[in-house]
Amino acid sequence: MSKIKPSQGAPYARIMGVGGYRPTRVVPNEVILETIDSSDEWIRSRSGIATRHWASEEETVAAMSVDASGKAIADAGITPEQIGAVVVSTVSHFKQTPAIATEVAHKVGAGRPAAFDISAGCAGFGYGLTLAKGMVVEGSAEYVLVIGVERLSDLTDKEDRATAFLFGDGAGAVVVGPSKVPAIGPTVWGSEGDKSETIKQTVAWDEFHAERPEKFPAITQEGQAVFRWAVFEMAKVAQQALDAAGISPEDLDVFIPHQANMRIIDSMVKTLKLPENVTVARDVETTGNTSAASIPLAMERLLATGQAKSGDTALVIGFGAGLVYAATVVTLP
Repeated sequence: MSKIKPSQGAPYARIMGVGGYRPTRVVPNEVILETIDSSDEWIRSRSGIATRHWASEEETVAAMSVDASGKAIADAGITPEQIGAVVVSTVSHFKQTPAIATEVAHKVGAGRPAAFDISAGCAGFGYGLTLAKGMVVEGSAEYVLVIGVERLSDLTDKEDRATAFLFGDGAGAVVVGPSKVPAIGPTVWGSEGDKSETIKQTVAWDEFHAERPEKFPAITQEGQAVFRWAVFEMAKVAQQALDAAGISPEDLDVFIPHQANMRIIDSMVKTLKLPENVTVARDVETTGNTSAASIPLAMERLLATGQAKSGDTALVIGFGAGLVYAATVVTLP
């Protein structure tokens, strides 16, 4: 018989607070057109994006994370010292080690929490949320800070007509804590590694170090392949998340998909046959694709503008490089 004492966690977990940070510089399509042969009409019709935010030198991955985290902690009604773990999802923190989560934990005043980074691309927030839920229920942390943050302007090839207009910068954070009722549903997540070449970094860091190519590594993608995969396969995953939570599209109040592309969002809404009364996040129009930060940023804006309210039932789904995905149903804070 095991002598290990069972963990004393919470029955369930929930999102308690949310915060976001968007860089001060707003970049319209006209700026993008200075380096690619395209048009504002083409960009809007293909992606739905009109503007995006690009970070200044001072708006680092850490600085944006700390700002968003402070807002999330205040919104949750707890103190920084109560944070037991910090999980940061990002692909644009350029130090392999130490994890940016340790710096963020220190700067928000969290004391000595567990702190680590994860890399799951645009599905990173969903992965972090699932890990946080597990920690709260298992009992290794009472409150977990989950951050999605990107400075994708650093990884954007400004001359690549296919991707130059897509990416933006920003940070979104949530606090996950104990709940007496289910408020974060089962996660449907996975990967399709056979499609890993459809979204990728152009040059590996070791190759860049050895060869020193003229161009800094950037993110590239096969647009049509990604579009088809996102629309058809991710709608299935979204439905599986609804099924796992035991609800139907009619039970939803809000749909918060990864803000990759307006056409993808609209196609998923149609495929899922969401009722017209379901509020759909379309933050991509003014924020662009911020990868791991896109879902918490969109969630924060919906709540701040009153388009969604506390207690609403929301379906969230992230998908991206890998190809990886994660979907779950949550109760909004």
